[in-house]
Amino acid sequence: MKRIHVVAAILRDPLGRVLLAQRTDAEHAGLWEFPGGKVEPGEAPEAALVRELREELGVDAIVGNAIACVHMQQPDKHLLLDVREVSFVGAPQGLEGQALMWVALSELRDYPMPPADLPVVDALLRGS
Repeated sequence: MKRIHVVAAILRDPLGRVLLAQRTDAEHAGLWEFPGGKVEPGEAPEAALVRELREELGVDAIVGNAIACVHMQQPDKHLLLDVREVSFVGAPQGLEGQALMWVALSELRDYPMPPADLPVVDALLRGS
């Protein structure tokens, strides 16, 4: 069974809104997610998140506390989504052609997301 470790970030603006990125890949095109990506073999999750945010958004990240850890069993793989609070320097930009949106916590459920992101939304809303 293939195991995929994905890291994602909760980035907040001065108004407390959370950054979402719109997926462009075929499997989840049009869905919104928390920015991040796959951990490479031998890479620490924190280092992967810093790398992904630099590549995708052009920001320098400082990885903070864990927000949620989601395990999803799918027919052909096991997905681990590791979500962290992140502070950052720079202005996020969609460097891979993805749309970005700052979203108030109260509006997160209005954005269609992949199933693994939904427990993260629940965790954010419980903590707000």
